[in-house]
Amino acid sequence: MFYRPADGHGLPHNPFNAIVTPRPIGWISTKGADGIANLAPYSFFNAVAYVPPQVMFASTSAKDDQDGTKDSVANIRATGVFCVNIVEAAAQNAMNVTSATFPAGTDEFAEAGLTAAQCETIDCPRVDGVPAALECRMTQIVKIEGETNYVVFGEVTGVHMRDDCLNDGRFDVTRFQPLSRLGYRDYTVVRDVFELERPDD
Repeated sequence: MFYRPADGHGLPHNPFNAIVTPRPIGWISTKGADGIANLAPYSFFNAVAYVPPQVMFASTSAKDDQDGTKDSVANIRATGVFCVNIVEAAAQNAMNVTSATFPAGTDEFAEAGLTAAQCETIDCPRVDGVPAALECRMTQIVKIEGETNYVVFGEVTGVHMRDDCLNDGRFDVTRFQPLSRLGYRDYTVVRDVFELERPDD
């Protein structure tokens, strides 16, 4: 099968995000100018550089009560900071609660029964007890093709790692089993890992 996205795929559901899988989930916490915390998962998320460490996430829809975007991007525009919380398998239900479309000003930490902790390097909440959290200073917000598509880039200014996820000096994903996004309504859990040496190692 071949299709041109501009012409449509002719399938019952869009296959695009099922093709680009698995995708890590960036559980983005922010605080609005009004001081109210916000928390939402984004599966268009990844690390993009080592030095300095940088990450990105993309917001691809809008809410009626925000200016052409969602709460996360609106808050980051206002404050210039955000935190990426890493989602473990055990937190799938709480993460799913925060994916709902709540009115602006809703505290998703409270809705999902989560505890907010204060970040160290930025004025922003983080999810207490997650395997890792990346405190970020926004470097740019890029408008890309599409009415509501924005990519947020941030420099990591602080890193939290849960002690039980460290194993012989390495951050061990098998200790917490990251939740990853597939297509449609599907998710997967990372349970097995293996190593490959590069030819020039």
